[in-house]
Amino acid sequence: MNRLDHRDPLVFDTHELGRRPGAMRKVNRTLKAPEGLGIIDVIAVPEGSPIELELRLESVVEGVLVTGTAEAEVEGECVRCLEPVEFDIDVDFQELYYYPESEERLARTPGAEDLDEDSEDETYRLEGDLFDLQPVLRDAVVLALPLQPVCQDDCLGLCSECGARLSDDPTHHHDAADPRWAALQGLSAAPGDEGDGIKTSDTREGLAENQEK
Repeated sequence: MNRLDHRDPLVFDTHELGRRPGAMRKVNRTLKAPEGLGIIDVIAVPEGSPIELELRLESVVEGVLVTGTAEAEVEGECVRCLEPVEFDIDVDFQELYYYPESEERLARTPGAEDLDEDSEDETYRLEGDLFDLQPVLRDAVVLALPLQPVCQDDCLGLCSECGARLSDDPTHHHDAADPRWAALQGLSAAPGDEGDGIKTSDTREGLAENQEK
């Protein structure tokens, strides 16, 4: 019994293609992006936004070879200045969806028992005449996205003191007092005038002594 729903826009039917090796069929489809198509909390194709798909389905001995391109818009946030990031992507992908009986033959092939579970998980299968493109599309989009998106290559980020965007004001800075002199700053206030008086008094006394001599 098939688990795939033919009404899902990312599920495709290969019935019309047939199983004669060499048969080919092209499919164009515009659909709404599913949830989580990208890198979570970093950058992704917004859920519900349009995706343009162009597919070529080819019947081969082992199954159906799917080759295609997908065009979509992605949105994210600059990792340096937190400004919104938006751009279009155009990704290519290719995957072989095996017929169930082809997998049975592969399982009986000498050495097949040496395949680990990870290899088996990476094998895509037809369910009846249906295949699900979503995992293949998701992998292609994720690999095409930057792990650390930036609004521009030379983005300067944010000021560590006030949070201002430095690219808007490259000369932005804050005057920082030397902490070694902080304890002495209070001595330059009004009470410091007394020091000047003492110095002046001492100077006058010295002049008087010189005159007496």
